[in-house]
Amino acid sequence: MIDKDSIIKALAELRKQEKRKFSQTVDLIINLKNFDVKRESVNLFVNLPYKTKDKKICAFLAKKSNVVNTITKAEFDNYKGKKIKKLAKNYDFFISIAGLMPAVATSFGKVLGPLGKMPSPQLGMILKEDDKTIQDILEKINKTARVKSKEPSLKISVGNEIMKDEEIAENILAVYNAVLNVLTRKKENIKSILIKFTMTKPIKLDIK
Repeated sequence: MIDKDSIIKALAELRKQEKRKFSQTVDLIINLKNFDVKRESVNLFVNLPYKTKDKKICAFLAKKSNVVNTITKAEFDNYKGKKIKKLAKNYDFFISIAGLMPAVATSFGKVLGPLGKMPSPQLGMILKEDDKTIQDILEKINKTARVKSKEPSLKISVGNEIMKDEEIAENILAVYNAVLNVLTRKKENIKSILIKFTMTKPIKLDIK
């Protein structure tokens, strides 16, 4: 496991490095060992204690929403090729009313699927299309980290440097424990753990 005090100490060291004119993201890097990416995978959403940022979210809905940018079924034909790629680039996350998912898959799946941005049953599917339901899922997404293994190294955004060290540390522990829980060999699959700000060198955390 990793100790919260050691995380806070590492964050203090990161803050001593060169300051930037923008607020940097805090990244957690979990390097794996004895992990075959072709046969094993990590694919989960982790509920964080503290929101890292307001994600850019777009919804596929039957009608326009007052609380989220919306693409209605009638507008699907407006999106082809480069327009879908631009759409995918402009948003962090996509959600959808469940009944539209077959049409979403047909129209947007080839682009959103490989990017890992297709609305997911785990987080992103709406059963009831009303403002409160949509607002609830938006808040949940903004406090969620996506962890997906494409290589034996996981990089997860866990905060922003304007957050308190205690908050960032708790987010890091939440992600680490969630990943550890799904690994076949648990701690034996962990090679090393590092944290960094966007423009800083990473600092290695001790694993106990």
